Amino acid sequence: MDAGVAHRAALGLIVLATDITLEHEWHEMIHLPGVVTHTSRLYNAAAINPDTLAAMEKDIAGATALLRPGEKIDVVSFACTSGSMVIGEEHVFSRIREARPGVACSTPITAALAALDALGAKRIALLTPYVESVNNWMCDYIEARGVAVPVFGSFNHEDDNEVARIDGPSLAAAVEQLGAQEVDAVFVSCTSVRVAHLIAGLEAKLGKPVISSNQALAWHTLRLAGIRDTLPGWGRLLAL
Repeated sequence: MDAGVAHRAALGLIVLATDITLEHEWHEMIHLPGVVTHTSRLYNAAAINPDTLAAMEKDIAGATALLRPGEKIDVVSFACTSGSMVIGEEHVFSRIREARPGVACSTPITAALAALDALGAKRIALLTPYVESVNNWMCDYIEARGVAVPVFGSFNHEDDNEVARIDGPSLAAAVEQLGAQEVDAVFVSCTSVRVAHLIAGLEAKLGKPVISSNQALAWHTLRLAGIRDTLPGWGRLLAL
């Protein structure tokens, strides 16, 4: 017997039941021999609001337990930006470690904050698909971590299925408008938003970094697993 397909790293990814974007973007971005993503799903309501987001916490440990039971997982990432913020990153990590004691963990907001720090971004433009109650929470959360959010925009959708259908031209126009202002970088939040393939082109136009939830989570998860490979064509962050 050999070391198997994940002989460099086995990545565990907890995806929301309604998410149709994250796995697609990860498969497009990550093509590394010996690095494999193992996915588990967690039930969630399609409506994105603080109550439905908080309700996911009880199912995180169970979803984690389904990831290669009894076999090694190097990192487990909970793939919901707004959910990890409402639940709290440390609470998410605690639920994951109920099933996987001591495992390295990430969430999209954890990854995004680490990415902004790595890129030296202290003032950002934030673009979300969320409704006001979630948007206010997110701006406060990011600013409490020492990153100013002087520029903000939202598509104001509560339905996660609608978020996944926001088209490329609309996303690009919003990023360009927000990113043209006096900020160091643009962060596009939400794992359902289909923006990863636009990042390199947007960075070339704006002359500054653009990060997304899925791109940042891929970068952070790989780095936590000890994988230092760069992924050309997916933005400045994945070249670090």
